[in-house]
Amino acid sequence: MGVFDQEGPAYRFDWGVDGARAVVPGAGAVVVVDVFSFTTAVDVAVAAGAEVVPATGHDDDATALARRVGAVVAARERSLVAPSLSPTSLRRLAPGTRIVLPAINGGAVSLAVAALTDAPLLAGCLRNAGAVAAAAARAAGGRPVAVIAAGERWNGTGSLRPAVEDLIGAGAVLAALDPAAAVSVPACSPEALAARAAFVAARPRLADVLCDAAGARELTERGFGADVTLALELDASPLAPRFERGAYVAG
Repeated sequence: MGVFDQEGPAYRFDWGVDGARAVVPGAGAVVVVDVFSFTTAVDVAVAAGAEVVPATGHDDDATALARRVGAVVAARERSLVAPSLSPTSLRRLAPGTRIVLPAINGGAVSLAVAALTDAPLLAGCLRNAGAVAAAAARAAGGRPVAVIAAGERWNGTGSLRPAVEDLIGAGAVLAALDPAAAVSVPACSPEALAARAAFVAARPRLADVLCDAAGARELTERGFGADVTLALELDASPLAPRFERGAYVAG
């Protein structure tokens, strides 16, 4: 990818599947971030003792995948009661549950990254930013860490919509990876430094800032304010879910 691969700095950042194709090759570890809601859902499900099999978001494909891997499939519609893409709904999963979780953003990016590299792949969010950063640094073994924000989709076109919550969530991971952000010998690429700076600026009023973001307002208006609250609990989780043999598991 030439100039777009962010080669050199220890920490890279980009958006979506295309961004992953640019910056993941050569990385020693990769973190996918989808705050509202895929990677937050993964963290919550893994905390309950479940394993999460990502799917691209197509219902027929997810159902077939669930049959193939011996898993249940999440509800088609987001729900606070039935297991679904709602993180709140996944708190009640029984230990040992294997669930297929369709998600057109974080799920699709996870699968794309897994097809690009054998490097460790982690599910990061605000809840587990510090734990994921530490796990990614260990797993990378001195090689670069790539952080990929999933973003959202514009209705109608399906094109990528960069989402501020994913920018700030990725920045939280990058801030934990690079606490000093030295200017003289930068560890972050310029793209990663910008995401890191967004988090540092938002951190003193994190909930206030992100509760007014478009993604949070949409969820709240649909009755999923509990999911927003759960997603904004910075470093509430000690887990670093890791993608192994087709599923995110406790790490």
